[in-house]
Amino acid sequence: MPIHHTFLSKNSSYFFFPRGGAGGWSPLVSNKYQWLQIDLGERTEITAVATQGGYGSSDWVTSYLLMFSDSGRNWKQYRQEESIWAFSGNTNADSVVYYKLQHSIKARFLRFIPLDWNPNGRIGMRIEVYGCTYRSEVVGFDGKSCLIYTFNKKLINALKDVISLKFKTMQSDGILLHREGQNGDHITMELTKGKLSLLINLGDTKTHPSNAQVNITLGSLLDDQHWHSVLIEHFNNQVNFTVDKHTHHFHAKGEFSYLDLDYELSFGGIPVPGKSGILSRRNFHGCFENIYYNGVNIIDLARRHKSQIYIVGNMSFSCLEPQVVPVTFLSSSSFLALPGTSGQDEVFVSFQFRTWNKEGLLLSSKLHHSSGGFLLYLSDGRVKINLHKTGRVMSDIAAGAGLNNGQWHSVSLSIKRNRISLRVDNDVTSSAHAFIPLQIYSDVFYFGGCPSNGNTSECNTSSGGFQGCMRLISIGNKAVDMISIQQNGFGNFSDLQIDLCGITDRCLPNYCEHGGECSQSWNSFHCNCANTGYRGATCHYPIYEQSCEAYKHRGNTSGFYNIDSDGSGPLGPFLVYCNMTDATWTIIQHNSTNLTRVKSANRENPHTVFFKYSASLDQLQATINLADHCEQELAYYCKKSRLLDKSDGMPLSWWIGRTNETHTYWGGSLPAVQKCACGLEGSCIDSQHYCNCDADRDEWTNDTGFLSYKDHLPVTEIVITDTDRPNSEAAYKLGPLLCRGDRTFWNSASFNTETSYLHFPTFHGELSADVSFFFKTTASSGVFLENLGIQDFIRIELQSPSEVVFSFDVGNGPSEVIVQSRHSLNDNQWHYVKAERNVKEASLQIDQLPQRSHSAPPDGHIRLQLNSQLFVGGTASRQKGFLGCIRSLRLNGMALDLEERAKITPGVEPGCPGHCSSYGNLCHNGGKCREKYSGFSCDCSFSAYAGPFCKKEISAYFWTGTSVTYNFQEYYTLAKNSSSHASSFYADMTLTREEITFAFRTTRTPSLLLYVSSFYKEYLSVILTRNGSLQVRYKLDSHQDPDVFSITFKSMADGQLQHVKINREEEKLFVEVNQKERMKFILSSGTEFNAIKSLTLGKILENSDVDEETMKANSQGFVGCLSSVQFNHIAPLKAALHHSSSAPVIVKGRFTESNCGTLTGADSTSSETTHSFADHSGPIDEGKPLANAIRSDSAIIGGVIAVVIFILLCITAIAIRIYKKSIYSKNETKGSENEDSAESALKSELSMQNTANENQKEYFF
Repeated sequence: MPIHHTFLSKNSSYFFFPRGGAGGWSPLVSNKYQWLQIDLGERTEITAVATQGGYGSSDWVTSYLLMFSDSGRNWKQYRQEESIWAFSGNTNADSVVYYKLQHSIKARFLRFIPLDWNPNGRIGMRIEVYGCTYRSEVVGFDGKSCLIYTFNKKLINALKDVISLKFKTMQSDGILLHREGQNGDHITMELTKGKLSLLINLGDTKTHPSNAQVNITLGSLLDDQHWHSVLIEHFNNQVNFTVDKHTHHFHAKGEFSYLDLDYELSFGGIPVPGKSGILSRRNFHGCFENIYYNGVNIIDLARRHKSQIYIVGNMSFSCLEPQVVPVTFLSSSSFLALPGTSGQDEVFVSFQFRTWNKEGLLLSSKLHHSSGGFLLYLSDGRVKINLHKTGRVMSDIAAGAGLNNGQWHSVSLSIKRNRISLRVDNDVTSSAHAFIPLQIYSDVFYFGGCPSNGNTSECNTSSGGFQGCMRLISIGNKAVDMISIQQNGFGNFSDLQIDLCGITDRCLPNYCEHGGECSQSWNSFHCNCANTGYRGATCHYPIYEQSCEAYKHRGNTSGFYNIDSDGSGPLGPFLVYCNMTDATWTIIQHNSTNLTRVKSANRENPHTVFFKYSASLDQLQATINLADHCEQELAYYCKKSRLLDKSDGMPLSWWIGRTNETHTYWGGSLPAVQKCACGLEGSCIDSQHYCNCDADRDEWTNDTGFLSYKDHLPVTEIVITDTDRPNSEAAYKLGPLLCRGDRTFWNSASFNTETSYLHFPTFHGELSADVSFFFKTTASSGVFLENLGIQDFIRIELQSPSEVVFSFDVGNGPSEVIVQSRHSLNDNQWHYVKAERNVKEASLQIDQLPQRSHSAPPDGHIRLQLNSQLFVGGTASRQKGFLGCIRSLRLNGMALDLEERAKITPGVEPGCPGHCSSYGNLCHNGGKCREKYSGFSCDCSFSAYAGPFCKKEISAYFWTGTSVTYNFQEYYTLAKNSSSHASSFYADMTLTREEITFAFRTTRTPSLLLYVSSFYKEYLSVILTRNGSLQVRYKLDSHQDPDVFSITFKSMADGQLQHVKINREEEKLFVEVNQKERMKFILSSGTEFNAIKSLTLGKILENSDVDEETMKANSQGFVGCLSSVQFNHIAPLKAALHHSSSAPVIVKGRFTESNCGTLTGADSTSSETTHSFADHSGPIDEGKPLANAIRSDSAIIGGVIAVVIFILLCITAIAIRIYKKSIYSKNETKGSENEDSAESALKSELSMQNTANENQKEYFF
């Protein structure tokens, strides 16, 4: 039972069974339904509480709740933090536990409710409360009234406007504040469904921009009949809107300057409903306290009947408290049992409820064998009633929808004779009726759940219990007195809180980050991270990598990728193109990539172009900061159009970068020199100027080059002003932003002693913290990272060779997340660690092992409060330090520069060698991993593939008669004088094993795929026979017929890509086709392949002594696609295409580099770049013809040809010079057919200009 006791001391402290005194409060029965209630006599501001146990006893309380109320009804629990309800109490009877309240309580009544106490004693408390008198002005509104304040416009401060007030209400809707103008402009603060909205509206949308409208919503559950504070601050264009402790800051882009408002404010409603034409909302029903407008006490003016105040309707200077007693069902086992209507032939029950749960039992009848029963329950946010008789369900009807939205909803149930009626929210459309073939009555009603005896439940339902609040319960049109039930007058209950509604909005504040959508139940909240680009319990951790470099080292190839440059920071992901060459380039496009011509621009009417990128400027800055190098090509063409006016030194054209600064240096130049590239190099067409364009000539020239000063990139705007003179014109083209590398990805430090560490500023991750890094070590244990607070801490350590531990404390006691690996982690290879801690859970992941996570306690401390330095590679105690390397350390998306700090730290060295042990597996197809200071590279010299990881297929299309011959003899001769390509083949060497791989695609049979000859008439040929089967023919004895091995399971000349592997180990031959079963054969002609001479792809052109089937296949040669041909360590196809200057390869016939080795059959010739040539060899770069012809066998023939060619050249020199530029121009245009017409026209003009210039110089030839 409650005990009321008050005492007020003169030093503004309140003592109740004061601490230090004898006695204390100790109820006769110690259970969770006891409380100590204190009446302070008037509303008081309470700032601290202190407790002791019972004097000279073993009675003390170890934890308790603190509640407060203005009226002694409708209590509210005090929360220390966002989710901390309980206060820790005493550990003995005498020591004092003192709490200074984080935010003071303004109330008349206090309740201390013991939760736990000494198990060897009873509840016992002595209490002291600290505070001071609280004064306030209060006014009450009845829902039909309002208060209007008219102010003098001279008192208005144009730069500052401040409105503050407090309110309390039981109504979920109502106007709190309204200010209106003549054209429908208005500012309104309105309560809607328990949330407070601030609406700034410009009535005439035709004369104002459409975005000049603001609607901001804050708060939740504000209809709980408790005081809530509101503050609106307007400074210049900055507006702060605060409800309780939650503030929304926004920048009003001219809204307030556009508003045309009257000089009056209306509180509690709108004086004339619908005055603005769009407002027909409810007036406020409740109380205001301490309304201030720019320091003026509005309620005080009203109390003194000042002329500035006009009152509409009835208003009182007091706050009437509705005598409504809510009840909270705390858990799924809570219930309230009330006597029913036994003996009556009808059932009528009504009540209101609010909850976040979609499911839960609301009301049920006690089962009787003689009559039917019912269950009224929530299912998927709808109210359903289930009627049943013993053993069978009779009916199931439903009403309402979305009733788990936290709002109060009314339910009325009527069962009379054989008719049942269910209505929700007094809405006819949300009602249901049915006729039932049974009589229902009940002598007991169970609300919210039902009691259970052992394994049986008295209402026999599969629905879980209700968690939420109820009020205004009525049975048989008679209201239930909940206070009488609380005092054990009648009824029965379990695990309830009577006279308060303990619902909280767990989505306020919203802990879902990056736009994650918050939903909730009674006990927890959930974040839906779909389409956010983030994952985890609070959508904190990014799905995407921070850079193209990171994607590359996951083995990805060139393509479009989303990157998130600041990781878990506020910037979202965006799409870029990653060009994975030996260097990694990030390419970010903008909206104006075509060449643009400019005429008729001057200083009064400049030509201005703005560039919008596929990312925001903040995202671009983060990407640029990560990169090793960035550049952007700016091509500027001019004809009588200058960049600089030399007479006054003023720029005539300029560009603007990311920081909105104007720049007058141009491509290829340096900042702050106001020059172009030719000015730096001294190569301008007029030496008196620093840019070609400043020569002001009546012909096209250009100043083109790359801008590469990172702080100025990207270009956001170009301004041109000198194209309004006769025959004056300019043109420009801005390329995409190109950034290379990621300077954080390889940023590392080596820790050489256990006592060495790096220290950084305190890590701030109060509500969410993520840490990621790579490590490698040979040590069995060591601390990677540690940051301490007064009590809180965070630590990540290698606890054993196969175990990493993430430990922390946020005030709920130390917690650990442990990941164990089946393989040792101290293997001196890089391992990835990612740890995250947020308000819902903590998680740890190592490499690709399953992530481990621990849930946070539902109502515990949530803020991680650290204050020491962050230690990396060691601890504050200098014990258990880490030995090894740490790389790419990022905290909440921000990378720490380990190398810079390591340069000035003893025992730590910048950088860490040895990346190939971890990343060498990324080098495929025989590529060799080579160490670099920052990272590694794949050497594809001895691979048939190319690309950064030796994965790019090298393919070529062979036409009729094409022959590619690789000469081992010449290779041997060259290799003796060159170390550039070490060879494993010598002309006099004997081979006992070969490893051959290639892929092909053809529809022609028979075909010769590959032929290897020797000086001893031994050979190997791989052919397709007439029926399309694959044959491998080995002749290793010149006196015997060849060994023939056929693979005949299907025709391989079907136009599909076929992969072949041939391995010989002495007499054993293994053949594998399309990665299917490996076939084994035995050679009989010998085991040694002597003095190999050459390898031929396509047609054999030299005289050769081969068998008849090989000769038949050779008559056709090969027409189709060959790809990725490898013979031991030689890649002949790649050599012919890419390395002719150092490889002895002869190509004859039509030969085309293609990507046919990666496409489907239908596409195999669609993307080829064709070259037609005779007797040429050399590298083929895509789109470039082969060069460097091999010498002919006959020097005489060669000489004759040379003379003839020289004579022909002399005769046609002038014609060739006249046409060559236009031919070049056509070839260029061929490669870029999609260029815009402006660019094509300009190129045509430039071509004609260059031709004319050259013709003038050639008349003397």
